[in-house]
Amino acid sequence: MTVLTTARLVLRNWTDSPADLARIFDLYSRNEVVRWLGAAPGLPLTDPAQAADRLALWRTRHADHGDRYGTWAAQARDTGLVVGTILLKPLPGRDENVPTDDIEVGWHLHPDSWGHGYATEAARALVDRELATGTPQVYAVVAPGNTASMAVARRLGMTHLGRRTDWYGGEELETFVRRVEP
Repeated sequence: MTVLTTARLVLRNWTDSPADLARIFDLYSRNEVVRWLGAAPGLPLTDPAQAADRLALWRTRHADHGDRYGTWAAQARDTGLVVGTILLKPLPGRDENVPTDDIEVGWHLHPDSWGHGYATEAARALVDRELATGTPQVYAVVAPGNTASMAVARRLGMTHLGRRTDWYGGEELETFVRRVEP
């Protein structure tokens, strides 16, 4: 199901098709991707069968969100290639089990799709859509040292708040916010 489209991308649900599962495995088995995802349990993936488990985790996490929040495939409209994952979701608190009222936008792109502006394009569309619903602000949290993702947050017009430990079990993360303009 398509959630949102942009000039170059279709944001859609990940499926259990062999192609999607292969891409999930290819993306989340790469150290150059998962090293920035903090203490994410189960990563990196080491067996292709784990891609279905990752998909099931996302489906369970977002079962009650409709298409407002989710972890979606970002697919290039011209080639059909899934360039990565884009997400919009309530940030997990310090205990990691209870979601907060703070909304996060995030992106995990495959290295073959880095440097094309896809993360900025997809995230901008989701942030704009979320702010239009009345949500006062959207956060991006970035692992310290991930200069590429920090650059994406800045291109989104987000303000850097410094390092915070409010979410993800108290992990120290570079925090960016974009608020509704008065």
